[in-house]
Amino acid sequence: MSKLNERVIRHSPSRGAGSPDVWGIYEPDTGSIQYVCADPETKKAALIDVVWNFDARNYRFSTGSMDQVLDLVRENGLSVEWVLDTHPHADHVMASAHLKERTGAPNAIGAKLREIAAIWRDIYNLPEAFSPERDFDRLFEEGETFRIGDLEARVMLSPGHTLGSITFVVGDAAFTHDTLMQPDIGTSRADFPGGNAAELWESIQAILALPGDTRLFVGHDYGSATRREPQWEASVSEHLAHNVHVKAGTRREDWIKRRQDRDATLPLPDRILAALQINLRGGRLPMAEDDGHHYLKLPVDRF
Repeated sequence: MSKLNERVIRHSPSRGAGSPDVWGIYEPDTGSIQYVCADPETKKAALIDVVWNFDARNYRFSTGSMDQVLDLVRENGLSVEWVLDTHPHADHVMASAHLKERTGAPNAIGAKLREIAAIWRDIYNLPEAFSPERDFDRLFEEGETFRIGDLEARVMLSPGHTLGSITFVVGDAAFTHDTLMQPDIGTSRADFPGGNAAELWESIQAILALPGDTRLFVGHDYGSATRREPQWEASVSEHLAHNVHVKAGTRREDWIKRRQDRDATLPLPDRILAALQINLRGGRLPMAEDDGHHYLKLPVDRF
């Protein structure tokens, strides 16, 4: 029986000093994985890439996924210290602004969001839209560190899927967003505006240079022809041994061609044009108009 249509939760326990507890929460509508990363000693936690549910058929929002994440936080006696996103997602709407309001924790994303916002101001023809400094409390640069309780977290710039994607490395855990998929699937696409397959290759190589026992937590899973249960955790060593796109010995030129050929066949995600103009506002809708309602702008014939 398939579990790809269920909200699956799994706990990856701490391995000892300096190692976080990690919970993965699968969001079936978009195949997204949301994470709670916690210091087992202080019970301080970061929420990573949490979803604000968006029904793309009826243009309605609901809070089931973020409610589930906050329920998990309460059930485990955790205190939210950070609300984090790895990049401005194209396939789901981020819950960042709502979680900041509900938890009081600061929200953060990569500093290159400024450059991504500039690209999409042009695409939407909204020259005054998007202010990352207004909508996020922290814009992380490459190599910056911060703390989750007593655990040190480090920021790796990991461009390719977007030009500003970042990986969070916390002890023996790394949250690798839309770079790698599970070993039986391979890697993520690199064809969105600002994306670049060659840069994605370099980002993946940097991630796979982490210690072999590092737990890599990916951003999405859609199952496969033979696997009908979502998965999101594998070690660096497992990826090097088994990842069908980038295992050890893969040639850079071969992977780039394979990635570009595959990306050329992929349609836009069905939520991208709605999601990005919300996510570039930190998960906030555009200001209500004089009738009290919110409206989104959709470019035609731009893709």
